[in-house]
Amino acid sequence: MQFQVPQFIEVEDKIFGPLTFKQFVYITGGAGISYMLWRSLPIYVAVPFIALFGGLGISLAFFQYNGQPFIQSLEHAFFYFTRNKLYLWSNEEAINTRKKAATITTASATPYVPHLSDSKLHDLSWSLDIQERINAGTADAEDREQVSPLKDLVAPVRTAKDALI
Repeated sequence: MQFQVPQFIEVEDKIFGPLTFKQFVYITGGAGISYMLWRSLPIYVAVPFIALFGGLGISLAFFQYNGQPFIQSLEHAFFYFTRNKLYLWSNEEAINTRKKAATITTASATPYVPHLSDSKLHDLSWSLDIQERINAGTADAEDREQVSPLKDLVAPVRTAKDALI
């Protein structure tokens, strides 16, 4: 049995003449707000707002920025201005040490976990506990030496204060 596979599913259907449903809503909304402003405000006050909302409706309907709809660009701009920003600094030494560490084979890059007992579950829980303390920055030097054979290649920065030193 053969089935016909739909094609061009990314293309929206033209419902209102040459306009899609979204384009029709944007233009109708801009025209409606412009009409309400024209009827309720004096003409010299309303004209700038009518131009603003009419232009916004037209740009939402037809304008694309970097190949994406304008509404998505407005959303990204809104979140950029309202949310916290995270600035990352890339140190060339850290990049070089990461490249060196990546060239080491995976067998030698795995941390050494000493066998404390005959139980594999106990050994696994011990290694996870040590890794948690190392990641949290509360492990002492002895724990780090036991787990990390690559201590000369990569020096982890645990806090922002350590990075500034």
